[in-house]
Amino acid sequence: MWQTIKSDISAVFDNDPAARSWFEVAFTYSGLHAIWAHRIGHWFYKRNMFTVARIVSQWSRFMTGIEIHPGATIGKRLFIDHGMGVVIGETCEIGDDVILYQGVTLGGTGKEKGKRHPTIGNNVVVGSGAKILGSFLVGENSRIGSNAVVIREVPSNSTVVTMPAKLVKRDGIRVNRLDHGNLPDPIVDIFQEMQQQINELRRQLEQERVKNGGAREHDAQNV
Repeated sequence: MWQTIKSDISAVFDNDPAARSWFEVAFTYSGLHAIWAHRIGHWFYKRNMFTVARIVSQWSRFMTGIEIHPGATIGKRLFIDHGMGVVIGETCEIGDDVILYQGVTLGGTGKEKGKRHPTIGNNVVVGSGAKILGSFLVGENSRIGSNAVVIREVPSNSTVVTMPAKLVKRDGIRVNRLDHGNLPDPIVDIFQEMQQQINELRRQLEQERVKNGGAREHDAQNV
């Protein structure tokens, strides 16, 4: 147990440059408190003490603003930064060394039974406000951009952004895993492509104008 607590605190220092001391982290980080409460609730859940598990979960939600269903499976060194509004569903599975920012939802898409929440691989970073909805895998080392809505499987070593989420990088050059604001924007790329096409059409129209103007001048001289 103490090794797990030490590992959870170390994850904060590894991922948050604002962390100053073990005392501060242990007593003031709501994401850490939510993870510890979940470990307690999950212990009861695995022993079919569902009501007690949900009471622990709801108390944690009230205290931290983070809702983790006691049935969710969480790996080692999960880091929830700030965390307000984070929701993790019952059948969600989270691997090791995952980072979740505030407002993230790992949820389902309806009233289906069985596995209905996503599986998050190791070393995944999920940006602020992102929604990952459904029972599928987000591959390891992937990055989900802020406010992305992901509704289908994400391959490993990939980057997805926008709504609905679009795959914009796979097996590319890896950037700083905490630099979740430095993501390519496919919408901007589309506008840039449209601007290039508009510029090309203007160039062609200008050539036609010059050509037609020269033809009229030639006709006037012949008259």
